[in-house]
Amino acid sequence: MLSKVRGPVRLADRVAAMLSEEIVSGQLAEGDRLPTEVELVKQLGVSRTVVREAVSRLRNAGLVEPRQGLGVFVTSRRTRPLDLAAEAADTKSKVLQIVEVRRALEAEAAGLAATRATPGTVARIRQALDAIDAAVRAGGDGVDEDLAFHRAIAESTGNAVMASTVRYLGDLMHGGIRVTRANEARRADFIAAVRQEHHAILAAIEAADAAAARAAARRHMKHAAARLQDADDRFWTETDELDVDLDTAP
Repeated sequence: MLSKVRGPVRLADRVAAMLSEEIVSGQLAEGDRLPTEVELVKQLGVSRTVVREAVSRLRNAGLVEPRQGLGVFVTSRRTRPLDLAAEAADTKSKVLQIVEVRRALEAEAAGLAATRATPGTVARIRQALDAIDAAVRAGGDGVDEDLAFHRAIAESTGNAVMASTVRYLGDLMHGGIRVTRANEARRADFIAAVRQEHHAILAAIEAADAAAARAAARRHMKHAAARLQDADDRFWTETDELDVDLDTAP
């Protein structure tokens, strides 16, 4: 019997870690069915949303698989995909780690896009950038639009593996971008800076300047990290209390 999970901070992380331990230890063996969503809610004392997020993380880690009409089952012990949620950290550390990964990945994506983008793919990047502005004007957070902008750049590289990698990391990046944009929304100068950085990346891609595109993307991530470092303790406390999901999209 699983014990109840308490506390407001990243409950889905805790539930996922608990279920993972059950699987790794053999308490839940290959082919076993996980308790139903209703059973997990009752045993753990958490909401259905938390349970669904936790199970989604196990699925992304290759630990379980859903079977239509039957439930969720522990998978065979083959080589697992990378478990990006395995090393739990406080929200600030986790988001800064995500920014570091994005800096390496997106700088190269921007550079490749600058040399390989077609008029059509450049138009899609611009449309995605315009969508961010529209979302912000409408009072939204622009998270989905921001992610779509970076995906459009990756797809413009003509490298299917690059595009697939960005899509694979998309769920993880969604939570990181959500926190990053929440921080940037605190100050008008941050909002203006982010917009300028995005447009600089697009301008370099349009100019087919790979070096400038890489530098612009790298600079954007460097400044994003600096803006996060600038956030006070109150912001990070509020972020923790929101149970921000850094591993799966909502």
